[in-house]
Amino acid sequence: MIPLHDQNPTRRFPFVTIALIVICVLAFLWQVGLGDRALHREILGLGAIPALLTGDARLPPELYQVPAAITLITSLFLHGGWFHLIGNMLYLWVFGNNIEDVLGHFRFTAFYLLCGVLATFAHVLNDPASQIPLIGASGAISGVLGAYIILYPHARVLTLIPIFIIFWTVRLPAWLLLAIWFGMQLFNAHAAGGGDGVAYWAHIGGFVAGIPLLFLFRPALFGTLLRRWAP
Repeated sequence: MIPLHDQNPTRRFPFVTIALIVICVLAFLWQVGLGDRALHREILGLGAIPALLTGDARLPPELYQVPAAITLITSLFLHGGWFHLIGNMLYLWVFGNNIEDVLGHFRFTAFYLLCGVLATFAHVLNDPASQIPLIGASGAISGVLGAYIILYPHARVLTLIPIFIIFWTVRLPAWLLLAIWFGMQLFNAHAAGGGDGVAYWAHIGGFVAGIPLLFLFRPALFGTLLRRWAP
């Protein structure tokens, strides 16, 4: 299922959401311009490698780019291919503007980056000895989805559903779309076991982290939502 648009207007212009998309796109165009060897070097140097973060391994000096802790951020702006990039940016565009609207530009920036960091830690906890670099904005965007399902469960989202060669569009409530998305991450995390190269536990960790972080950055939301949910 591919979200295309949500019926959820905002008051603030989403400067940060757009800036994050632009940075990711520019970073990917930079990646595309590298040769295979240089790209491999940059991914190893700037991607988040669990074994480096836990101290169980070190990069050879010729591959070193930044300290391992910095890769928790740099990895969020690299992508593994056009589909990886476009899918992530589409989710960020559809759902990010509303969370930025609620948190404000500076809080949303911190929220997004912290969700990405915690998502990476979830991936590391699942496979701390892995020497495969983790790249992509998926973990940070998953945190945005976690916040969205809490704030706007009934927002209608225009969703593209591909069935073989037929493409259907349907307006789904956000809670249903995102619950299905989260369920797929849980299922795939256990079914694939990391064998398909997708960091499902980063998605799961980011989504879960986004919920408490939402209230950490805007504590007043807790009381507002309690009154909204009260019978």
